[in-house]
Amino acid sequence: MSAQRLGQHFLEDTDVINSIITAADLSNDDTVVEVGPGRGALTGQLVEQAGRVLLLEFDEELADRLAQKYASNENVRVLNVDARDFGSDVDLWTRGGDYKVVANLPYYAANPITRNFLGSTRKPTSMVIMIQREVANDMSAKPGDMSLLSLAIQIYATAEHVVDAPPECFNPAPKVHSTVIKLTPTHETQITFESEDDFFVLARCGFKSPRKQLHNSLSDGLFISLDEARVLVEKTGFESSRRPSTLSLSDWQILYDVWVGSGRPLQVQGSVRRKRQNRENRTS
Repeated sequence: MSAQRLGQHFLEDTDVINSIITAADLSNDDTVVEVGPGRGALTGQLVEQAGRVLLLEFDEELADRLAQKYASNENVRVLNVDARDFGSDVDLWTRGGDYKVVANLPYYAANPITRNFLGSTRKPTSMVIMIQREVANDMSAKPGDMSLLSLAIQIYATAEHVVDAPPECFNPAPKVHSTVIKLTPTHETQITFESEDDFFVLARCGFKSPRKQLHNSLSDGLFISLDEARVLVEKTGFESSRRPSTLSLSDWQILYDVWVGSGRPLQVQGSVRRKRQNRENRTS
């Protein structure tokens, strides 16, 4: 399968590579999982500075080349796998210890790969990842610019900017700009919930119509009346004009607690009568 078909853009800029290695803060006691090593631009320094390196490469030809190159190094292992589905083998290779992730992620798979690691039972101690600039900005957004992705990442990790990488840093050059960010998973989630699925039912509904005021978005997402949605927002103590993008993590905690305390109001999606009633309420 060609690199172009896989959406691969190989990093070649030495300054950006050095910034990634510095941010990873490696020692010879570290175990590193590199996702998408490609032609090995980062791999050489990872092997030099870390104790053990696990390379996850989806491209079979590139994986074979890396396996041949490091065949004599018992501290390097190459797996031809899709990191979106990867999980249990981390435990086998890291021997149950801590590990770090370093990755130049393909744009099309950045979100699921990141969530795969952050949502696992064995989270890395840090993730230094190259992703599309807009996605990086989204992951590290502050209240006022928050999205469902911002919330989903920041519940599990803190995010900090490392370095920007314009298209000319890659071969072939992508059509978009890239950014390296460092995610540091927290020991506990930043929001307390009964289950992840439970919380994200509310979160997805809250961002159903992100440009609308919060009560409108909740009404659209939960399929409840505007009056019911207004009551929920009133119970939080938020201003009625608040929009989903303005909510902080602590605000989401308040909203979740109010929603749970109110019996988790949620109608079956697709109720024509309910949707018609909401439209009539908005025009009245």
